[in-house]
Amino acid sequence: MKKTLFFFLLISSVSFGQKKLDKLLNQYNKNNVPYISVDSLATTNAILLDARETKEFKVSHLEKAICVGFDNFKIDETLKRLPKNKNAKIVVYCSLGIRSEIIAHKLIQEGYTNVFNLYGGIFEWKNADFKIIDTLGKSTEKVHTFNKDWSKWLKKGKKVYE
Repeated sequence: MKKTLFFFLLISSVSFGQKKLDKLLNQYNKNNVPYISVDSLATTNAILLDARETKEFKVSHLEKAICVGFDNFKIDETLKRLPKNKNAKIVVYCSLGIRSEIIAHKLIQEGYTNVFNLYGGIFEWKNADFKIIDTLGKSTEKVHTFNKDWSKWLKKGKKVYE
């Protein structure tokens, strides 16, 4: 009985948390880029673009990710770093999946056909216990949380604000 109750509470809290994140993403996003889950990304091969600012990227990022930024994003510079094959699988991420949708949509407008937005961004990646690295390529627990308001979405790891 205790195991059943624990399992129910665990599933309920995960579901509730996901519904709250869905609500946040729906508030800011236009849903014009398909999402990919952290679990799906963990088992696929894709080009990773980090749509956070350089200071966030330097704290930690997904392995093999390319920092393209957001505030000073340059589509021409980014296109030079991507394959000519417009069907290449590209996953764009940020903290939660808001800035990344905007950048991913710009790639779609340039003709890329296999572009995804990482649902929940690096926060969800870390919350699922997947590896992130620092600028030296070493595993780290630190995640730049953009600001204190957004930091509530990071449940695991060490929160860094500046």
